[in-house]
Amino acid sequence: SILMQRRLFLYNFRNLRKAKGRRETYLCYVVKRRDSATSCSLDFGYLRNQMGCHVEVLFLRYIAAWDLDPGRCYRITWFTSWSPCYDCAQHIASFLRSYPNLTLRIFMARLYFCEDRKAEPEGLRRLHKAGAQIAIMTFKDFFYCWNTFVENREQTFKGWEGLHENSVHLARKLRRILL
Repeated sequence: SILMQRRLFLYNFRNLRKAKGRRETYLCYVVKRRDSATSCSLDFGYLRNQMGCHVEVLFLRYIAAWDLDPGRCYRITWFTSWSPCYDCAQHIASFLRSYPNLTLRIFMARLYFCEDRKAEPEGLRRLHKAGAQIAIMTFKDFFYCWNTFVENREQTFKGWEGLHENSVHLARKLRRILL
């Protein structure tokens, strides 16, 4: 199925402050081509880390193989369970510099920090400077993902306890990082 199982989405995208045991990163994506005032959806789906390769790098390889028309504008939107690590942020920033006709929006459920707590914030700042629009997922974003990427059997998305508060907390943290 091209849709994610409900339990996978609810477990991996829950925006907990301490997300113990969640070691994989999931990335839901939409690729659109912009034609003047309208846009045309080209692809959507989700990916997850594969052995030895982070999901962001997998997506960049996937989209690079498309041989995008340099005369057209493209917009890619990601919804990720974790923010990119420092190395992935570097890869994404470099990719964006190579494709000036492409815009990238990244909505993240949680912020990732590894042992060196200075690296990831610097990676996010470089990513932002490279033109990526980055934000923390809100209820509206989780709702959109549930309806677009999840095998929800027409069940309405119900937010979990603390969703809004955690989104606000993480958004403030991200704002401090980017300033």
